[in-house]
Amino acid sequence: MLKKISQIAFAIMMVLTLVSCKNTKQKLQEYVVTYNKSIAPSFRAENVTLTTARGYINDNKIELRFETGLDQNEGNKLASSISFVRLIRSMIEKDQIPRQLIEEGVQFDVYFLANDNTVLDKEVLTGESLKYILK
Repeated sequence: MLKKISQIAFAIMMVLTLVSCKNTKQKLQEYVVTYNKSIAPSFRAENVTLTTARGYINDNKIELRFETGLDQNEGNKLASSISFVRLIRSMIEKDQIPRQLIEEGVQFDVYFLANDNTVLDKEVLTGESLKYILK
């Protein structure tokens, strides 16, 4: 009798586990909401004045934007190309950019923007590019 009860309990736990699993699109959507509500308001990085996330469920893509107070010029472009990669690496290590989503095929388009919203630097994070970023 006890064996039968434990088998039924195990079966119920397995069904609950399978039902509670989220697919990649649900994780993508949840990440964007969490980022904008929890990470973005308290985010601090050198020269960054605002950060936001935008999800594109059908394209399996997330866009992260980092607005700065920097002018658009060659000096700032060169400096930001170095500091931006460090920022991305740090965010991946802190799980602010989840490695798991990238490994599941979600592409992150990450923009570092000048004070006039032009692009100082852009990185595209995919499973392939992740190994180069994390070197």
